[in-house]
Amino acid sequence: MFILIARPLVFGIALLLAGPAQAQAPATVPPDRVKQLFELLDDPSVKAWVAEQRNKDAGSTGAPAPAGASPAGASSDAVAKPGQMNTMASSTLDRIKHHIERIVRTLPLLQGQFARVRTETMDDMSSKGSAGVFMLIAMFIAAGVALTWATYRLTRPFRLWIIGQPKDTPIGRAKKIGGRTLYSSLLIVSFALGSAGAFMLFDWPMLIREIVLTFLMAAVVTAGARMYLAAMLVPSFMKVENAVEVRALPITNETADHWFYWLPRIVGVFAFFAAAFTLLPGLGIDPDGMLVLSTGADFVLLLLLLLAVWRRPRTQRDGAHQTGHTGATWLLTAYFVALFLLRIAGLNILFWFTFAAFFLPLTVVLTQRGVNFVLRPGSEEAGRPTIPAVTIAVIDRAVRMILILTAAYLLARVWGLDMQSMRDSDTTTTLVLRGLINVMVIALAADFGWSIIKALIERKLGIETPHAVTDDEEVPILDPQQARLRTLLPIIQNILLAVIVVMAVLMMLASMGIEIGPLIAGAGVVGVAVGFGAQTIVKDVISGVFFLLDDAFRVGEYITSGRYVGTVESFSLRSVKLRHHRGPLFTIPFGELGAVQNQSRDWVTDKFNITVGYDTDIDFARRLIKRIGLELAEDPEFKHWVLSPIKMQGVQEFGEYGIVLRVKVTTRPGGAFNMKRKFYVRLRQVFKEQGIELPFPTVHVEGLQHGAENAPLAITPELKMAVAQSHTSRRRKKTSTTE
Repeated sequence: MFILIARPLVFGIALLLAGPAQAQAPATVPPDRVKQLFELLDDPSVKAWVAEQRNKDAGSTGAPAPAGASPAGASSDAVAKPGQMNTMASSTLDRIKHHIERIVRTLPLLQGQFARVRTETMDDMSSKGSAGVFMLIAMFIAAGVALTWATYRLTRPFRLWIIGQPKDTPIGRAKKIGGRTLYSSLLIVSFALGSAGAFMLFDWPMLIREIVLTFLMAAVVTAGARMYLAAMLVPSFMKVENAVEVRALPITNETADHWFYWLPRIVGVFAFFAAAFTLLPGLGIDPDGMLVLSTGADFVLLLLLLLAVWRRPRTQRDGAHQTGHTGATWLLTAYFVALFLLRIAGLNILFWFTFAAFFLPLTVVLTQRGVNFVLRPGSEEAGRPTIPAVTIAVIDRAVRMILILTAAYLLARVWGLDMQSMRDSDTTTTLVLRGLINVMVIALAADFGWSIIKALIERKLGIETPHAVTDDEEVPILDPQQARLRTLLPIIQNILLAVIVVMAVLMMLASMGIEIGPLIAGAGVVGVAVGFGAQTIVKDVISGVFFLLDDAFRVGEYITSGRYVGTVESFSLRSVKLRHHRGPLFTIPFGELGAVQNQSRDWVTDKFNITVGYDTDIDFARRLIKRIGLELAEDPEFKHWVLSPIKMQGVQEFGEYGIVLRVKVTTRPGGAFNMKRKFYVRLRQVFKEQGIELPFPTVHVEGLQHGAENAPLAITPELKMAVAQSHTSRRRKKTSTTE
């Protein structure tokens, strides 16, 4: 790692100290002269004269000069004014031509500029010399490596803790990656303290201090990229068992090794160039010279990127995949070459937009895959522990929002957009870009807020969906609080969604400079008109609000309202859906419900009759019924339903063919159906064992008189009618008694 960091740094220092240079550094200005200049600029008369001269210059060109406009000859991405939209293409070509001409014109002058910079630099560093500066950088980088090695030795227990985390559970994998990231941060801080921190402890000449500290920061950036990539990709040199399962991304060992080899080198070269370009303007290189040097640096970075793209491994060997791999390689090559050409042409706005249009979606996709890969369900041996899908969705949305907002902020800074205010001098492109960024930020914030609300509501509703009561099913017990949440939360969710959408749209319009006050006033007038024209809908909505406030029914409860009977399945703002126990689904507006009979609230008492023979011992039968009721109340199948066990109330009446006994039971709503079935079976068995008769209706027909007992009975129509009427009368009486 020391060689990887030191090699580009030594080359950069050699370029600064031994290479050619540019214009002389400005002479030192006495402090009293500077003070006089500031006092003169603060004079109101001077300010007025400067403003008048600017207005005259703007009038001579036919357009006002925008604030912060670049001087003539400077690199600029200024776009055409609204009145010059017809010459947009011509102006763009002129800027490209002017930009390229600056590069060609400045290239022969670089040698003299570097010679002057070298002379002045060597005069300021005469006490150290080039070799001394190299030795300082190498020495302090070595100090950073030494402190990093000491930190590595002292943090062995922490490394063992990271290794000990399970890889078969999502929490264990997340702890592994988080621990490796934290450990990499400790190593980076150690390297920074050992190199740049140690350098700051001594007094150095200003120029040496600036040069050495700048390149030490570049070394810290390079080391940080290497360590963080090692934590995420887990390359082969770390010798981690089952490295594929504990990485932050679902990639192979070959892919991880490839990108761990190339990405730190690309970051290191970029950091070296950034450090050099930070120092060169202060050493006397003018903007044109910096433009030429940046072109060379861009070309070096382009070569490194193309090498990394063309040498990346193939994951499969089949022909179709090989064709896709080659096609993707050529597309990436064309993309990076296009970026390089945009930089050469000086189209910085288009360059950064093209850059973000590829790397931002790529980062979002990689992050989503990483989150889903790390938080995937655990293995069978670990019991397949999982993390709720809503939690994973919230994490994914949060990371995506942070990435996009960061990219939008950086693009606004690069483009020089003022996101806080709008000026009349702003160009059309500036207004459009500012509006798009504001709209994107608001949409992301609304989407993230809605994802959190939806996740919380779905987590509260994450219980088994209640269903209708049928004769062949056991009705689940619903906790009253959960039933209440299932009733109200879907409506609250819809209301919050509407509020978030409306607020987001209004904020987007306001961010684009559109007055929303008239829109809000117009929406109020339209709302009043709609209210008068749709009184039935308003009545349904208001009735539904009061039904919910009164807690008249909840999702999963069995209710009766007029001719509508069924289990409440769902709500909307104006209607309720009832599922009949035979299957039909009723959609009823709240305004038509009227009085509601709720048969699923708190408890229910069921009363039914049992008929025994006239010679039955009533007290003995009562004890048998009570014993059977207690047995069923202790049965695990019915124990959680029974509030009061089955017992006999007494003799209801003397029937036509037996004594009618009244029996009752108190259970939770829906709990008496299956228990009554089992009670009847058990009662018949016990009564049969104890010799208690369960009578049934019979018809006794006497024979003819005058000694004709053995004569056959003649079945006449009158006899058939009498028997049928007797059976009908008994069925009606039995039904009435049961009800």
